Amino acid sequence: MVEPAPAGAGEPLIALRGVTKVYGEGPTAFAALKGVDLDIMRCDFVAVMGPSGSGKSTTMNILGCLDIPSSGSFLFKGHRVEALDRDQRALLRRKYFGFVFQGFNLLARTSALENVELPLLYRGDEKAARRGAAMAALDKVGLKDWWDHTPAELSGGQQQRVAIARAIVTNPEVLLADEPTGNLDSERSLEIMRLLAGLNRDLGITVLMVTHEPEMAGFARTIVHFKDGVVDRIEQSDRAPA
Repeated sequence: MVEPAPAGAGEPLIALRGVTKVYGEGPTAFAALKGVDLDIMRCDFVAVMGPSGSGKSTTMNILGCLDIPSSGSFLFKGHRVEALDRDQRALLRRKYFGFVFQGFNLLARTSALENVELPLLYRGDEKAARRGAAMAALDKVGLKDWWDHTPAELSGGQQQRVAIARAIVTNPEVLLADEPTGNLDSERSLEIMRLLAGLNRDLGITVLMVTHEPEMAGFARTIVHFKDGVVDRIEQSDRAPA
């Protein structure tokens, strides 16, 4: 895999140029994306919103290197991701991206520490290095003292914190969060959003988050609204809530 060149201070970390995505062929073909242009700057906190079928999930799959455009270009640090093969995209994803899901996706019979270690285990890191990095990641999300608890022994908010620790244990540049508060009550949702905002602010992680909730989107500095397969409008704020 060609190493992406560093993005300049004034250049977007991620850029989509005329991106389309078509599923199927002939009369049954469906265009999920119809020419998306989008710039995402380094260290931004971006909320992606839109109704079902608007194209936001398809866009996030492309941004996470899980899919490729039918046409157009996806640039990461100036490098054309759609030109990479599947294995190269997997390496790019493993090195630069972390993922947080609505359903937590934790292994039920393993401890919080072991769940956080998983990306490092897949990467082939030594046990001592894995343990140290996983404990540090749990500390960042406020769960260092809960390292030996299984998911069944944790609240929903704590489980999502473990999932976030797992996502940041590899020191990713980009964190993609798909409805990260969708399974949480209002109080826990705000806790998770404050945590994500803190990681963005303190560690400089670029956060891309899909959400249906305006209150959660209010933590972002940039809100991208999708409609009918295109970017409908973009809102900017000076800063995210503390």
